[in-house]
Amino acid sequence: MTEKLFYADAYLRETEAVIRDVEVERERVRVLLDRTVFYPEGGGQPSDRGTIVGEGFRILVNSVRGKEEVWHEGKLEGRPPEPGESVRLLLDWKWRYENMRQHTGQHILSAVFKELYDANTTGFQIFETHNKIEIDYPGELSWEMVLEAERRANEVVWRNVPVRIEVYRELPEELRKELRKELSDKVKPPIRIVSIPGVDVTPCGGTHVRNTGEVGFIKVVRFYRKSRKLWRIEFVCGGRALKYLDELLGDYWESLDEMPNKNRPLLERVRDLKAEVKRLEEEKDDLRRELWRWKAKALLEEAREIGGVRVVSYVEEAPMKDAQAFVVYLVDKNPNTVAMVAGENYVIFAKNENVGAVSMKELLREVLSEAGGGGGGSEVLARGGGFAASPGEVLELALEKLRGKLSP
Repeated sequence: MTEKLFYADAYLRETEAVIRDVEVERERVRVLLDRTVFYPEGGGQPSDRGTIVGEGFRILVNSVRGKEEVWHEGKLEGRPPEPGESVRLLLDWKWRYENMRQHTGQHILSAVFKELYDANTTGFQIFETHNKIEIDYPGELSWEMVLEAERRANEVVWRNVPVRIEVYRELPEELRKELRKELSDKVKPPIRIVSIPGVDVTPCGGTHVRNTGEVGFIKVVRFYRKSRKLWRIEFVCGGRALKYLDELLGDYWESLDEMPNKNRPLLERVRDLKAEVKRLEEEKDDLRRELWRWKAKALLEEAREIGGVRVVSYVEEAPMKDAQAFVVYLVDKNPNTVAMVAGENYVIFAKNENVGAVSMKELLREVLSEAGGGGGGSEVLARGGGFAASPGEVLELALEKLRGKLSP
């Protein structure tokens, strides 16, 4: 069993240890130590980082795992270590300390949500840029409710309340009643209890700061519903809160600088921009319809007449989506008309609804039977693709099939 020094003193940053076992794979190495200051991943808290230094080698630790026996994994520099060697463990203190601040902040925030809204925390995770809790709350959660919880949580932070950690072989009944969440049957003694007097009492295996003031402040940055009863709350504490807000403000000001009107607030500038985009889209639609009107007029002047039906047939360079939009416009605005258009690897057949002599779906099926490819559609609109033939050859084949259907 590895002796876990971080439980006795979460502020211990370095120590000596002895290697008990080693696993080496190229530049990666895993070592099992007799004692450690490195916290292994678990309970929503990520593992510690740091360096293990021995004679002739160094391990840049980025993953620590295990419960009874704690393995340290990282990049090996120098010769492979051997069991029995003494090493020095150097913790990445900035990483550890920020995780301690985030974890203690989570206890405070979870306790406040429980007190205010009887919302139990069902999940917790520390990420490198933010943290999240998931709370069980069947009602509708609003920003006003979340910000009230944030305000209450920061009051606890600023009161500088001591954070106490005690280990029990047998939990007193009165303490059990104080717990924020019920103990699972899987939790066996010794039981480690983290308490913030007057705020929170809960079992926890993580590392924590000595008092709530060290958390700095707590800022909720996002929340949303995950399921009918589950809400996710994303928040930041301490130095990571400053970094998050700095990046958020940087993005805010850069976004505002991109606006024609650079005056605050950004929300009004976005609304102005959306209104301008809407106006331009409407203008674009008007111009597109005008273009379609002239294009349709030119195509109809060159259209063939077969069995009393005008047949428009041409090769198109536009994408299929744009070609289909125009073809639908053409036949809708012009009774007694069939349109056939072919582009790069696609063909579209459409007809006005008053042309009852031919089905576009059936016409496409007959063309596919000879030209290959695939497609489908309805009586008035069909499209396909994957032909081996050129667009012009496919149109010639379609025209031949259509002539057979429309000619007397």
